[in-house]
Amino acid sequence: MNECRIGVVGCGGRMGRMLIAEIAGTEGAVVSGGLSRTAGQDLGALAGLGSLGVATGTDAAALIAGSDAIIDFTMPDATVRHAELAASLGRVLVIGTTGIDAAQTRAIEAAARHTPIVWSPNMSLGVNLLMGLVEQVAATLGPDYDIEIVEMHHRMKIDAPSGTALGLGRAAAAGRGVALEDVWVKSRDGHTGAREGGTIGFATLRGGDVVGDHTVVFAGLGERLELTHKAADRRIYARGAVRAALWAKGRAPGLYGMKDVLGLR
Repeated sequence: MNECRIGVVGCGGRMGRMLIAEIAGTEGAVVSGGLSRTAGQDLGALAGLGSLGVATGTDAAALIAGSDAIIDFTMPDATVRHAELAASLGRVLVIGTTGIDAAQTRAIEAAARHTPIVWSPNMSLGVNLLMGLVEQVAATLGPDYDIEIVEMHHRMKIDAPSGTALGLGRAAAAGRGVALEDVWVKSRDGHTGAREGGTIGFATLRGGDVVGDHTVVFAGLGERLELTHKAADRRIYARGAVRAALWAKGRAPGLYGMKDVLGLR
């Protein structure tokens, strides 16, 4: 069987351990290695699975060269470096990292000209269906309905608004035929005056161990429509990322999203 060798960067973290377990339990996939700050730990033991006979390493280039695909849920600067390495070695990269800025986005887009990269602010099936619905609703209701996006995550999350919230904002903006950056309001404080028409607002909540709640509010005169997704288990992200890696193997170079993986585009 031609199994897809999948490596995990940041394998010692909570998501990294979930990814190892998901890869090991997925037909057609095999754990090829993991990138960590320390070498020599058995990846199976790290993920609570028992021995897999594959140890952590500290050399990103070696991990990528020995894999068909790499999954990266780390930090923006590290993700850009891994994208450049994946491009030079012709390996699939699946990106779940959030907080990526405009310059880093351009670097990832450049890398995708040489290798398949799947990048999504959220890997869950439900969230990606929600994004499609948000775009459709925004196009249907038009500018008479104000759009607000409310998100809540655990107290340790370091970026705001979340990548998923921004993805939902981009879906709403696409439905209206505008660029999100031209209409977003990321925070409000003090005497703000009346809400400006056509804007897309964000509200960020942090606390406890919330995995991820997102609600898109379409507020009109006399009625309000709310579309909500609540994540209860981070394994939904690992499951989607592994599915993306399997899908991307053998694809032409390009920048793909979960809509492509799920056949929703």
